[in-house]
Amino acid sequence: MTEVLFYHLTESKLEEALPALLEKSVERGWRVVVQTREEGRRDSLDAHLWTYREDSFLPHGTDGTEHAQAQPVLLTATPDNANQATVRFLVDGAEPPPLDAYERVVFMFDGHDAIQLDDARMQWKRLKGEGHALTYWQQSPEGRWVKKA
Repeated sequence: MTEVLFYHLTESKLEEALPALLEKSVERGWRVVVQTREEGRRDSLDAHLWTYREDSFLPHGTDGTEHAQAQPVLLTATPDNANQATVRFLVDGAEPPPLDAYERVVFMFDGHDAIQLDDARMQWKRLKGEGHALTYWQQSPEGRWVKKA
């Protein structure tokens, strides 16, 4: 069964927290797809991942580019899985595709955005009702992830 994690951003923005999680995923050899709600957001995350830290390189691309299927991290605004990822990050309240195609699905949501917070609660209730095992992580004041449920 798919492992489902909820990451509640309370101390940082998505742009600050997502790169480290993607780096860890790539280090583990996982193929990842990151789904946003819209193409403009996908493109801004793409630009950010090239420049978020001067001493880093996170191999990634978008679903709108050539060789999208070869990317270890693929950014998309669709439910497609062009790079055959086993891990899917859903950000900004993106609507999840069927979860059974993934080993791990991560919902990341901004705790200061009422719409994202409500959407995460709705997804939690729905997935819990479907019998999925869920894990809830929240940022500590230092920005570390703490398992809460």
